[in-house]
Amino acid sequence: MSDRDPSGLTSAPDQEASARKVADRLAAEALIVDVDGFEGPLDVLLMLSRTQKVDLRKVSVLQLAEQYLSFVTKAKALRIELAADYLVMAAWLAFLKSKLLLPPDPQAEGPSAEEMAEHLAFQLERLEAMRGAAAQLMARDQLGRDTFARGISEEVTRTKKVTYDASLLDLMQAYARVRTRDEFRPYAFDRRNLFTPEQALDRLRAMIAFAGDWTDLESYLPDGWTENPEKRRSATAATFAASLELVKQGQIQIQQTDTFAPISIRKSR
Repeated sequence: MSDRDPSGLTSAPDQEASARKVADRLAAEALIVDVDGFEGPLDVLLMLSRTQKVDLRKVSVLQLAEQYLSFVTKAKALRIELAADYLVMAAWLAFLKSKLLLPPDPQAEGPSAEEMAEHLAFQLERLEAMRGAAAQLMARDQLGRDTFARGISEEVTRTKKVTYDASLLDLMQAYARVRTRDEFRPYAFDRRNLFTPEQALDRLRAMIAFAGDWTDLESYLPDGWTENPEKRRSATAATFAASLELVKQGQIQIQQTDTFAPISIRKSR
């Protein structure tokens, strides 16, 4: 069974194996020295010299150089910049030892051995601070190991389909609305050309008592209202509304023989 879960994230055994590989690589890249009174990485030797746990005056530069040359031969198969770093470190260490062994020269230029040792201590403190900061960063939760980001959301595809269901009448009405949209004007009329339903009702009640058989509705329009189109429409509508009211009251009867045929009325019998 595979150690990798279906989500594609590295499992715990894989993480441990990766950590071991990193540790092995770091161990292989470390220059281990074995000189008088000390055995371990070269950078640790520098740190111990700062705390006076190792006396640089007792360190054999010859042994240090021989071990360095042996390490450089192996380091060529790793990284050339790694060998260069250790070369600088070993050369500076040998130079510092020579300064400490020789008596101070009053006419010599540059920093003294004590100042160089203090500078070394300062650099080692910075190295220790950087290592501490790196350890704190590595101790924090890491994405993919301790915390896991949300996966990519499923893509949703939406298709919009518009269906029109309209009859011929709907199309004609829509076309008419578009055509008349810009042509619409509020209707303004002259009140002098208005014949109210109340006036038509009073006139129809007075005239129907003397009416004979079926009589055309237009004969009940007021005099002088048939020549003007606006007056004619107003009087016809008002008289027709009045006739419907009298039919409702049972006073008259109304009929129309065909569509758009003249409307006739007579007194109820």
